[in-house]
Amino acid sequence: MGRRPGRVRMGRRRIQRLERTQRLRAPAERAFEFYAEARNLEAITPPWLGFRMITQGTIEMRAGALIDYRLKLHGVPVRWRTRIEVWEPPLRFIDVQLRGPYSLWEHTHTFERDGDDAVLITDRVRYALPLGPLGGIAHSIFVRRDLERIFNYRAMAVAARLGPTAPDLAVDNPRSMH
Repeated sequence: MGRRPGRVRMGRRRIQRLERTQRLRAPAERAFEFYAEARNLEAITPPWLGFRMITQGTIEMRAGALIDYRLKLHGVPVRWRTRIEVWEPPLRFIDVQLRGPYSLWEHTHTFERDGDDAVLITDRVRYALPLGPLGGIAHSIFVRRDLERIFNYRAMAVAARLGPTAPDLAVDNPRSMH
C-alpha cells in the first residue's frame, strides 16, 4: 500500500512536510544576510499572528543560538523557543522548535544562486502535531491551511523587502505536501 506524499509515520507520530521555493532577483548573499538578522522574522510574519520577538538584545545567529518569541494561534497565546541547529552561511540554516505548539518542528532554509542576479530560497519544514488523532484532525481542519497562508504571506513579504524589481515568484513549489 502506497503512502500519501508528505506524510511519514514515526512511531505513533505522523510527520508532515511542507516545501516552498521562491525565486527572487537578488544576490543569494543578500537574501541570506536578510534571514541572518533574526529580528527580520517579525517583518515577514503575518500580522494576524501577533508575532513578537521576546529575546532581549542582539541575537548572534550561529549554531546553538536561542530565539524566543510570542504569537497567537487562533487567538491563543503561544510561547515559542527556537534553536539554530545548523548555521552554514550563505548556503543554509536549520532551526528547530524547543518549545511551542508542535511536537516536532524542523525548518531548513536554503539559498541557491540562480544565475548572476537571482536566488532560489527554499523552505523545507518537517513538523508533527501533538495529541495523536486530535492533532491529525486539527491538521486537516486548519493547521495545514494556516501554514499555507503563513508561507504565502512570507513569500510576498520577503519579495517586497529583497526584490529590486517586481518579485519573480515563478517557483512556488506545489510540493507543499500534506
